[in-house]
Amino acid sequence: MNVLSQFTDEGRWPGPNRFIDGPGVYPAGRLDRDSEGLLVLTDNGRLQARISHPRYKAAKVYWVQVEGAVDGAALDALQRGVSRKDGPTKPAKVRAIPPPEVWPRTPPVRVRKTVPDSLIELTLREGRNRQIRRMTAAVGHPTLRLIRVAIGPWGLGSLKPGEFIETTLHPQKTP
Repeated sequence: MNVLSQFTDEGRWPGPNRFIDGPGVYPAGRLDRDSEGLLVLTDNGRLQARISHPRYKAAKVYWVQVEGAVDGAALDALQRGVSRKDGPTKPAKVRAIPPPEVWPRTPPVRVRKTVPDSLIELTLREGRNRQIRRMTAAVGHPTLRLIRVAIGPWGLGSLKPGEFIETTLHPQKTP
């Protein structure tokens, strides 16, 4: 969090280049500075395209903490897709989940004693700018915390912020 997924620093927000010494390595997909979780880095342009480009529809899985008690109607609306200024979102796979064990957030999520929060798992196969935040707001449940836990065949597993693993996967084997 508070690190942009682009390799060039932007103003006061650092990029991964401050933490990773990997020339020629680029992110496959992006996270905004308020989001957390899995970032896949690669030096393979074809693989980067297979992960990032909407044409290939790589599944991206997120845990989303939202404001309010999410009901079936909100889950159904997210699953069908919601209308946005730039057109409707594609249907998503969504379900309510119990709170997982995750690292503390810095800064902490705003807690309101009179307003409950809920956790959902949302799987997308497209990735528009701030899409999840806009989708949850459209169904009356603003996003409080957003953690990406998987991209295609890669999952966060037990990795913690700042940790990484090196792996290989041939581009034809990506979803």
